[in-house]
Amino acid sequence: MNDTIHPASHLELALPPAASRRSVAGRTIPTTFEALEETAYDLAVLAGDRIVDTLGRALSVRYKDDRHGIMEPHDAVSNVDEAIEDCLRRRLAARHPDHAVIGEERGRTGPADAEFTWLIDPVDGTTNFVNGVPLFASTVAVLHRGVPVAGATWCATSHALRPGVYHARVGSRAYFDGLPLPLAGREVDGRRRRVSTAPAPVRPREATWDHLHLGTVSLDAALVAAGALASARSRGVGAWSAAAGVVLAQSAGHEVWTEAAGRWEPFHGFGDQPEAWRQPILFGDSLAVTALRAGALAL
Repeated sequence: MNDTIHPASHLELALPPAASRRSVAGRTIPTTFEALEETAYDLAVLAGDRIVDTLGRALSVRYKDDRHGIMEPHDAVSNVDEAIEDCLRRRLAARHPDHAVIGEERGRTGPADAEFTWLIDPVDGTTNFVNGVPLFASTVAVLHRGVPVAGATWCATSHALRPGVYHARVGSRAYFDGLPLPLAGREVDGRRRRVSTAPAPVRPREATWDHLHLGTVSLDAALVAAGALASARSRGVGAWSAAAGVVLAQSAGHEVWTEAAGRWEPFHGFGDQPEAWRQPILFGDSLAVTALRAGALAL
C-alpha cells in the first residue's frame, strides 16, 4: 500500500462558494460572519477527513526545536500537519484570495493589509496524534483586524463521545455539528468536584477541583464551550491554536483571559501581528475565573 498523502485526493473536492449554500444549521446565510463560520466549518471537516484518512498509515515526524537532555526535542510536526495546512491554504486561496493566512507550519501569506486573516493549526496535539492518543484536533479561525470573529475545531473526541466539529461566530451561539451547545453545559445533580486543565506541573487535586493536562489547547477550549471542563489554561500558546477557542468559549457564554507582565486581563485580540502573539490564555466559566483571580485554584 502506498502511504503517501496525495494533495489531490477525493477529500479535496472544490468547495462551492459559501454565498450559494445553506448554513450548517439549515438557515440561509445572511451575514459575512456567518459565511466565514461556514467556511471555517467546511475546512475543519475537510481537515478531520484528512486526519481520519491517514489512520493506520506510516507517519514521518521531525522536531522543530533542538533541546537536549530530559527536555530533548518535543515540538513535533508530522507530514500530516504539513499536508493538511497546504490543503486548507489552497481552499482559502480559491475562496478568499484577498484574505491573509497564518499557519503554524508555513507562516504568513497573503496581502499585508488584509482586512481578514485566517489562522490554521492543522494538527493541535501532534505529540498525542503521532503516538495514537485520541486527544488532538484541527482548528481554523478568522480574524477581523486581529479579533477572532469565527472559527471551527474538529476534535478526535468530544463531549458527544465521537469526532465532530465545534463551530461559532461572534454574535451567535456555539454549535457542535450544527446543534447548539447548552449555554451552561448539562445539569449534574450531586457533583462536588469540577475539572480544569492547566500546564504541567500542577497539583492534580485540591478542594472541589481536579486538574488535567490534555496536551491540546483547541480541544481544551472546545470542551470548555461544551461545559465538560470548567476552565482550561495554557502557557505561551500561538494564536493559531487559540483563536477558534476564543470564539467558541465566548459564544458559549464563557470568559477568555490572557496574562501579560504577570497580570491576567480579559482577552481583546491578537494585535497587529498575530503570527508573533504567544501568551498564556485561560478559557473558563465565571465561577472558575473568579476562583482563579481569588487564588483559589492552582492554575
